[in-house]
Amino acid sequence: MKEKVDLKILDQIIKDTVKHLEEGKQQITDFAETAHAELKDLRASLKKVQKETLDIITQVDRMEKEEKEARLRLMEVSRDFEKYTETDIRNAYNHAREIQIQLGLLRGQEAQMRIMRDQMEISVRRMNDYVARAENLVSTVGIALSFLVSNLVGVGLKLEEMQQRQLLGLRIIRAQEEERKRVAREIHDGPAQSMANLVLRAEICEKLMDRHPEDLRQELISLKEMVKNSLQEVRRIIFELRPMVLDDLGIIPALNRYIAEFQEKNNISVEFKTAGNNQVRLSNTLEIAIFRIIQEALSNVSKHARAGTVIVHVEQVETRVNLRVKDDGQGFDLAQVMDGEKGESFGLLGMRERVELLEGELKIITGPQQGTDIFVRIPVKESSEKVKR
Repeated sequence: MKEKVDLKILDQIIKDTVKHLEEGKQQITDFAETAHAELKDLRASLKKVQKETLDIITQVDRMEKEEKEARLRLMEVSRDFEKYTETDIRNAYNHAREIQIQLGLLRGQEAQMRIMRDQMEISVRRMNDYVARAENLVSTVGIALSFLVSNLVGVGLKLEEMQQRQLLGLRIIRAQEEERKRVAREIHDGPAQSMANLVLRAEICEKLMDRHPEDLRQELISLKEMVKNSLQEVRRIIFELRPMVLDDLGIIPALNRYIAEFQEKNNISVEFKTAGNNQVRLSNTLEIAIFRIIQEALSNVSKHARAGTVIVHVEQVETRVNLRVKDDGQGFDLAQVMDGEKGESFGLLGMRERVELLEGELKIITGPQQGTDIFVRIPVKESSEKVKR
């Protein structure tokens, strides 16, 4: 069998993993917030540059109109020497030249502002993409972290449950083998030995028939008694393996017979109570489970409890079956026994496994010198049929 996983180490690994994931998520969140702040500043700067660029473009448009008007004025004064003096021509030329210089400067500023605006627009688009990717990464990491936390936190419990089920499976296999050994020993020491004796006594009867016929009658009576005892022993073993009355008449008659034999064999007083609708047969699976649960509970009483009296209560209602087995014995430490380290714990673990497989509930109240009270509630899901008890 493989070594058990150290759940404490596993829990610590899970905690460390979650911690690192949370730290990584916080770093990504901080980056996203910083990028968002930078994007906000870039957008403000871009808005300012766009306004300045628009102002320059407006000035260039106005200056181009003035430059055109100045050129037209210069052409006009240059053609009419009679109307305009040399001073008028020089002034018109100087004015046109000054406007052209200002227009050239403004066009240079416009070109620079357009380049700056375009570059800032590219930067804003890039930063906007970074922010979107960062926010998406934060969301993705958050979802992954939530998924991992919700699944990793419970993995320790799931592994522990799997380990317990594995151990329980091994105990069940060991118990089955022990039960086979017990049945084999009982058959070997009981019916098998009796049958060997029967063969020997039959041979004696054959010899008496020839030599001492007057003694044959007594020997046949003894042989008959031996056969009856062997038959009773075989029936007892068969009943413990699978009570036929359970299939024929149902759970209550089977328990009545089993409890009667239990009292006679163990000298323990058992008060058997029933309640509810006992005229309705349960499914075969459920009746077997109920019988085995009570059988195991009473077996534990006979082996460990040192009890004088036991109360067995079976209540059958429409949607469930309630069972209770209470003894006045010495009790036990429930946590220690259910931990599964002791061999005798198999009885309770097997009982719990049966109840869980039927989606029922098992509750045990006990303690040293406090007796034991076992409560079982099993839902009735399959359809039942009415039969006569």
